[in-house]
Amino acid sequence: MAPSHSPDPVSASASEDSDSEASSSISVSDTEQENHTRAPKRRRLSETPDDDEDEEEEEDKSYTAPAPIATVSRIKKKDTSSAQPAQKSDTNPELIRDALEIGLQEEESSFKALNVAPWLIGSLTTMAVRKPTAIQRACIPEILKGRDCIGGSRTGSGKTIAFAVPILQMWAQDPFGIFAVVLTPTSRELALQIYEQIKAISAPQSMKPVLITGGTDMRAQAIALSQRPHVVIATPGRLADHINTSGEDTVRGLKRVRMVVMDEADRLLAPEAGMLPDVGTCLSALPPSSERQTLLFTATVTPEVRALKSSPRSNSKPPLFMTEISTESKDSIPPTLKQSYLKVPMTHREAFLHVLLSTDANAQKPAIIFCNRTQTADHLERMLRRLAHRVTSLHSRLPQSERNANLARFRASAARVLVATDVASRGLDIPSVSLVINYDVPRNPDDYVHRVGRTARAGRSGEAVTLVGQRDVQLVLAIEERAGRQMEEWSEEGVSVEARVVRTGVLKEVGAAKREAAAEIDEGRDVLGRKRNKLKKVR
Repeated sequence: MAPSHSPDPVSASASEDSDSEASSSISVSDTEQENHTRAPKRRRLSETPDDDEDEEEEEDKSYTAPAPIATVSRIKKKDTSSAQPAQKSDTNPELIRDALEIGLQEEESSFKALNVAPWLIGSLTTMAVRKPTAIQRACIPEILKGRDCIGGSRTGSGKTIAFAVPILQMWAQDPFGIFAVVLTPTSRELALQIYEQIKAISAPQSMKPVLITGGTDMRAQAIALSQRPHVVIATPGRLADHINTSGEDTVRGLKRVRMVVMDEADRLLAPEAGMLPDVGTCLSALPPSSERQTLLFTATVTPEVRALKSSPRSNSKPPLFMTEISTESKDSIPPTLKQSYLKVPMTHREAFLHVLLSTDANAQKPAIIFCNRTQTADHLERMLRRLAHRVTSLHSRLPQSERNANLARFRASAARVLVATDVASRGLDIPSVSLVINYDVPRNPDDYVHRVGRTARAGRSGEAVTLVGQRDVQLVLAIEERAGRQMEEWSEEGVSVEARVVRTGVLKEVGAAKREAAAEIDEGRDVLGRKRNKLKKVR
């Protein structure tokens, strides 16, 4: 993609209907004829059809008054012996106007107002997605117009739907071959999540998506690619492998792709991430940027991403559209997220973690525990399992099939605790997560932002607790500067973690669990105690 024009500012103007009230005058003629008088005409109080019908009926009726005195009233007299007080109309014009305005606002904030196809609206509704988020309102109409797009928005804001909906709508109008390619960073779980979302949204149609990631059989993937799926969701490394080794028949369909998406574009384009060569290989097999539509989405708009805004582009293409909506910067920590730290001695970190997970407030919360190393994650899962926690893990040393199964268990609440490395810190959307624990303080403050972004998503509340040892103080200070907010010391009413660790025999219990976990690893057993070969790192 080579964008060149500055994005046109997008302004939305909402027009409101103004309500006008019609006033009517009433004239009453008092003519007394043999103790009979004509009924006073009721004053019109509202514009409702019921009032109009009553008024027409009353004009054609007469009644006998018990007294020869004509009384003008806003209502019919039930008893002419005493004057009735005036009654107010049940219909308030201001309430009507407010209701109309609310209705107009809801209409303008709906997917229908974004020109989304009815079948897609119905599909989103079945997924409990009824109102578009800010990034979806900004990007979907522009993508449907054929514009290249750079969309920046914080984690959990609905970026996947922002590009999936227009892709599916445009594909449904002209379904053929490989219509779109979605590139994600090396996190296979993020690619799987996008694949599942696209599959769910496209359920009413005969859409064929395919997932191309590492850790699975190359031959099966090559066959799937050769069968011309409609959408390819891939990590750059594995798709580049197919382009280089699987033969022309396998990748020929890529030359007709109409849309390319780079999700988490900041990582894909970062030189230090090491993915640029593979990204270049993937793009070389696709049509040139002048002949395809390119969409970039990210939670952090980096200089590499922003530079694409001013890159040269074809005059035949509409101008690039770029929007940044609450991207991850110093104000990127959601206001609904409670951040705290817990001081722990380095030698008893596991015991403090066990007590923290077992307090009354946390005992039922779905939680993710982040570690810096795969060995730590593997050890913690085994130890916590022996301490009666429902736990599973997610890290790069696990085979892909096991990673998928473990993530599915956690999503289904079969496991309450997920022990993970930073492979789970980006993009994964698990709405039930309400607690994130940093067992190890992340070395990069940006990693902290992504970790805690797994909770307090889409306006929900959440909590992030960081275990801090003596050597971690400088890292915590850097995180606080990056986040723009200070952490509070963790507390729960009536709970002293240190006292529970020291006085309740927790140290002995945790010590035994640690020894059993270490012995299991040394014997080459899996987390269920079964013999197997030593875990090998899978690409």
